[in-house]
Amino acid sequence: MKKIILSVIVLFVTIMSFAQSLDDINDMMGKFQYREAKAGIDKYLSNPKKATEADAWYYKGRIYNALSRDSLTPASEIYNLKNEAFLAFKQNQVMDKKDVYLSLETHTSYLDLYYGLYDFGAKEFNNKNFDSAMNAFKKAMEVKDYILEKKYDYPQTVINALDTSLILNIAASAIQAKKEDIAIEYYKKITDARASGADYKEVYQYIVEYYIKKDDDASLKEILAIAKSVYPGDDYWIDAELKAVSKKGDKATLFAKYDELIAQNPSSFVLPYNYAVEIYNSLYGKDATNAGDATIGNKLTEIIKKAINNEEKTDITATSLMANHLYNMSADMLNTSNMIKSTKPDEVKRKSELKAAANKSMDDCIIYAGNVEHFFEAIPNKTPIQKANYKIALGYLSDIYSLKKNPVKAAEYEKKNAAADKL
Repeated sequence: MKKIILSVIVLFVTIMSFAQSLDDINDMMGKFQYREAKAGIDKYLSNPKKATEADAWYYKGRIYNALSRDSLTPASEIYNLKNEAFLAFKQNQVMDKKDVYLSLETHTSYLDLYYGLYDFGAKEFNNKNFDSAMNAFKKAMEVKDYILEKKYDYPQTVINALDTSLILNIAASAIQAKKEDIAIEYYKKITDARASGADYKEVYQYIVEYYIKKDDDASLKEILAIAKSVYPGDDYWIDAELKAVSKKGDKATLFAKYDELIAQNPSSFVLPYNYAVEIYNSLYGKDATNAGDATIGNKLTEIIKKAINNEEKTDITATSLMANHLYNMSADMLNTSNMIKSTKPDEVKRKSELKAAANKSMDDCIIYAGNVEHFFEAIPNKTPIQKANYKIALGYLSDIYSLKKNPVKAAEYEKKNAAADKL
């Protein structure tokens, strides 16, 4: 007997829970009782029979969206409410092929969701809730894409297929949330569209750096090709190519890349100059790997000449590098020559050739060091670095003339060098 009574009571409660009509729920909305209206529509739709009513889903969308805008609704609930509203509106349209309710309001509920999600994402970003911001911005894009797919038109605004501001916000949120893969996914929407202008250059750069970091050569090549077409003549892309190769630590491959890029950019100063510095360090640096290699030394001479040809008149860095190189190369050849003690004909011949080559190198160094000397003499108030480079050139000239048995010229440059200390 007790069991039967319990069943009757449960049945009675169940019937009462569905007794509330959509009109009752709508009245709650009119009284701004959004929380109560939500409870009402949730109960209404929990009835499988009622869940087949298209208008009930429209009501749900309106109620959930209204509650998401209520100032008393905590931020932790807002995203889910808006997402559920979006799903409810779409469910209404699935069930109502005539699309009565949303057509009557000219589908502005979708526009309201788009703006609402955008604003919520901005607030969450400012509050440093980056995952929440990213999700809100992504959902705003989903709503926007749905609007465009359905071709809904709003006279009061224009919805762009490529909403670059929204994309940038998603990517920025993803970066802050330490989700770079998502940032790249959205940044690529901008680069795939070949968007140009100062506002987007950093997007291309970020993707380039990402693929360098990931050692993804295929993707790097692809984005660099796009970047070069959108921002032609920008040295950043060249630097990125070199950085990617240099990162692998293979000097031969790096030098080959320099040769390739210099051929493609014959008017560049930076490329041959930086290439020359790489080779110079391999010959004379602390951890020189090509020390004493005459072939590499001659190649360096030619590379520096290319840099000098593109050097600005107000610059002397490549010319100074050439003077350094020629001085070091001649010193290396003289040292090697002096170490040959054998009287064998082949060794005597080699010794003579080394001395002749060293002499030629010193003669060339006089020209370049002299150009450096004249350049800095024309500057009245030298910086400490300019003064140091000036003195280095004077030192080369003094040493070379001393080796060439010209004490008068050697003394002249020694005197200039000493006087430079007082400048």
